[in-house]
Amino acid sequence: MTSFRLKLVVYFLLLSLLPLAAAFSGFAAVAKRSETRLVDARLQAGLRAALAAYEERLSAADASARALARSPSFQRALAAHDTRALERAVKSSASIVVEARGLRVGREPALAAERRADVVGSKGLLGTVVAWVPLTSQFLEQLSTRSGLKSSDAIVLLRDGRIVAGPPSLRGRVVAPPGVMRTVAVGHVRYRALVAGSLRESPSSTFAVLSLQSKIDAASTAVEHRLLLALVALLGLVAVVAYFEGRTIVRTVSELSAAARALARGRLDERVRVRGRDELAMLGRAFNDMASELEVRLEELEAERGRLREAFSRFGEALAATHDPSQLLRVIVETAVEATGAAGGMIVGPHGEVARIGSRGPRHELLELPLSAGRSSFGTLTLYGDHFDEDERITAATLAAHAVVALDNERLHRIVERQALLDGLTGLANRRHGEEVLAAEVARAERFGGPVALVLADLDGFKDVNDRHGHPTGDIALREFADVLRGTIRDVDLVARWGGEEFLLVLPGTEGDGAAQLAERVRQTLRERVLVGPDGTPIVLTSSFGVSSFPEAASPEELVAQADRALYEAKRNGKDRVERASRAAAPS
Repeated sequence: MTSFRLKLVVYFLLLSLLPLAAAFSGFAAVAKRSETRLVDARLQAGLRAALAAYEERLSAADASARALARSPSFQRALAAHDTRALERAVKSSASIVVEARGLRVGREPALAAERRADVVGSKGLLGTVVAWVPLTSQFLEQLSTRSGLKSSDAIVLLRDGRIVAGPPSLRGRVVAPPGVMRTVAVGHVRYRALVAGSLRESPSSTFAVLSLQSKIDAASTAVEHRLLLALVALLGLVAVVAYFEGRTIVRTVSELSAAARALARGRLDERVRVRGRDELAMLGRAFNDMASELEVRLEELEAERGRLREAFSRFGEALAATHDPSQLLRVIVETAVEATGAAGGMIVGPHGEVARIGSRGPRHELLELPLSAGRSSFGTLTLYGDHFDEDERITAATLAAHAVVALDNERLHRIVERQALLDGLTGLANRRHGEEVLAAEVARAERFGGPVALVLADLDGFKDVNDRHGHPTGDIALREFADVLRGTIRDVDLVARWGGEEFLLVLPGTEGDGAAQLAERVRQTLRERVLVGPDGTPIVLTSSFGVSSFPEAASPEELVAQADRALYEAKRNGKDRVERASRAAAPS
């Protein structure tokens, strides 16, 4: 597809296809819903009419039964058990059965709805007249005719959800809640169904109206076909219009393309003939102006390109030196000076650092650019030269923005390095750093010899402090304990927050006895300090310690495990004490 004219036609078709397809989809969905709603309305009206006819027939039968039950001659015949007279009465009134003690005259079909009328004489209850309406397929067909349903619709009788009467082809279950339209499958045929409520005379039975879903689908498909034909016709019309419009556009675009190719080959004197005042004519004028401007700017761009290439090369060096603050400041100054053609420049950092290149003359113009990101300030970049035009100022501002990113990255790198090793609350080493130092000291002791001691320290009753005085007081207690530990150890030792209120002390070159003595000093020092709670209540802090040592424990894991058992023993023996691993009970 190389023809621009053909592409325009295709683009117009694609642009038209989306709204047309959306309209087709919407109209088709509306048509399908409308057809379904028409069928639903017909089924609802038909079901109401069928139920009304059924009630009318049942009321007539009930009236007939009541009239017969009130007849004096019938009452005398029933009292005398005159079978012949009763049979004549039953024959004269259709759909009647007479029941009395030891006597039944008349026959009732298996599927029927009943209404009963008691026959009461001078001697009390004589019997019952049962009027029935047959719920047979013939009766349902009569109801269907009276309700105005179509030939594709049918009324069926359901008993416990199964069709027991209706057209012979309809047999199976209808699973649908009463009063709600549903599409159901009866056998292998789909129907639109509406089920009535249970019949008062037979709670397990009810009527349902069914309509073939295939008829609904066929009607919807016919509407879709008509809409599709309209869509194809519209697309054909759009294609014709797009073709003729594209031919006009292509002629002008071809001229512009030829001129652009000439311009690309270096013929900057090439111009386009301008005809008319439309948008394409404006494009031709703009093209000619662009060619003229290119002739003027080409030499300037060549010179600027070399200088910017060098500047951005230095900027790449700045990014590589992100983690060296002094080198980073110098590279930023050099990059800014090269990019703007300044005579010199300098950066004064936030802590007094100075990076300077060149010297300032008495008539030099100053260009000052603050280096800041949010609330963080990294100093000020100052450039000096004879003159700074608008492009040079924009270049300097852009480089200053990139420099801020590099400086901020260096600051964040230092923060991350510090956070990776320290606990935020106490300022001590965190657990990860403690594990690394412990493993390194044990490895050094295995290689060169010498002892290593480990102390696990835990604040007693820390949960009670939090519960009684609040978590801020608990944090103060942890910092107090950390200060005591920090002030007791040597420079070569390490104290780390192990987790919660537990702390780890790694003591290189220290045996178990020395570690126990250090722990005892910490215990006594902490006990002598008294905190004051928010309500002025004095808080006495105590601590328990578990001590283990290498080489008695052969690995960092075993050192921690033995110290933890010793700490548990100290807790169990009353807290506020120091226990050695060798004296602590081994786990069972």
